[in-house]
Amino acid sequence: MDLTDFGAGAQYIAGRPTRGSGEPFQVVNPADGSVVEQVALAGTDDVDAAVAAAKAALPGWSSATPGARSEALTRLAAVLTDACGDLARVETAQTGKPVKLATEFDVPGTIDNAAFFAGAARNLEGKAAGEYSGDHTSYVRREAIGVVGSISPWNYPLQMAAWKILPAIAAGNTIVLKPAELTPLTSLMFAGACTAAGIPDGVVNVVTGAGRTAGEHLVGHPDVAMVSFTGSTGVGKRVAELATASVKRTHLELGGKAPFVVFDDADLDAAVHGAVAASLINGGQDCTAATRAYVQRPLYDAFVAGVAELFAAIRIGDPLNPRTDLGPLVSYAHRDRVAGFVERARGYATVVTGGRVPEKGHDGSDLTRGAYYPPTLITGAAQDSEVVQGEIFGPVLVVLPFDGDDEGLRLANDTPYGLAASAWTSNVHRSLRATREIAAGCVWVNDHIPIISEMPHGGYKASGYGKDMSQYSLDEYTQVKHVMFDTTAVARKDWHRTVFGDR
Repeated sequence: MDLTDFGAGAQYIAGRPTRGSGEPFQVVNPADGSVVEQVALAGTDDVDAAVAAAKAALPGWSSATPGARSEALTRLAAVLTDACGDLARVETAQTGKPVKLATEFDVPGTIDNAAFFAGAARNLEGKAAGEYSGDHTSYVRREAIGVVGSISPWNYPLQMAAWKILPAIAAGNTIVLKPAELTPLTSLMFAGACTAAGIPDGVVNVVTGAGRTAGEHLVGHPDVAMVSFTGSTGVGKRVAELATASVKRTHLELGGKAPFVVFDDADLDAAVHGAVAASLINGGQDCTAATRAYVQRPLYDAFVAGVAELFAAIRIGDPLNPRTDLGPLVSYAHRDRVAGFVERARGYATVVTGGRVPEKGHDGSDLTRGAYYPPTLITGAAQDSEVVQGEIFGPVLVVLPFDGDDEGLRLANDTPYGLAASAWTSNVHRSLRATREIAAGCVWVNDHIPIISEMPHGGYKASGYGKDMSQYSLDEYTQVKHVMFDTTAVARKDWHRTVFGDR
């Protein structure tokens, strides 16, 4: 099966590609403006068809044994492995991310997720059966919720498709995924891989459409039992509002503004290199990327100088060149949005390096046709300024000084978001305090960004609720049922007297 053959269009319903009933749309390569694929967007009829397919497939898939679902996901990991080169190439073409990132991070991470959930499907845990009341045996069942409607973002299209689809189907649900219309192609490839792996038709469906039509219709659909959304906090509020109207379960992974806290006993070289990698991964288009570096004053000047030096050496250029460190942002509109943050910051802060759209790449290539933006370092911004508080979602790092530990941790928490953070110190007591007091769903110590399938990912505060990845994600996608059996065979129970009669 050729996963790159998108057939009649950008929908994948009931095990086959279909053409959407909506407007035509061009998937554009942001490196040069070329058209990667022309698609027809989904209308509400397409969403209805996908939900109907998922609903029809639900009885068979939810009643399959955990072992059968596990075997299917094991086959899926093998199909994805065979297609790894195509997946990396298409991911790079639609997003502009460097091919080395797609090859070494996005694709292997997705395959590892599939392998992990193949095992997790056989391990849906519950409390041990027991006679907790003395007169009854109780046990817990974990059951599928039903049809899941998921909406995934454009920054990691393949990985986010996996994060949505894998725990849902491992737990016995069926799913309709709506990827971002800017970057739908690897999500469609993932759905095709599910079919190639023998996962029954209708278990995994993909509809590519605009959020206000296909997305809102999916969230409000009466046959959708649960909604999972990854994206901005603003859109997440709208998703929650629509889902609440019909009392659907919701799982929201929203925005972030991750602090990077460097104490005065940190390894400076490690912190500088860590900050550059953590702020520039995926062009900074990562909700866990380091965006606010708080550096204790004794290390502040050296940290700024070190980051500026490394930023200036970053190789910007053609994302298909394996030596390229930083490709374009996902679109021209998004590049202009990021540039707008920086231009406004010039009025109240210092742009130390970057901040100008580049014209030539590291290999001499012409960058003017692409949505490129350079690594940009900003200092001198106030804590309440836009670049410190707003989610820029680009290759921009703001550095601020702090004095005492109390101040550093207070500043780290001074944001509506709480998705991820890191603390840099050689003192175990400082690290323990930081991991305890920073309000975020993930706190790294002396590193920033690594994720693993076995551990949960999800936020606090305006960064949403619920977990992706790990065994914990199965809590999001299952219903817990208490089953209770009488063990006495006594007709007249002692507790009946509290309702009628005497002892």
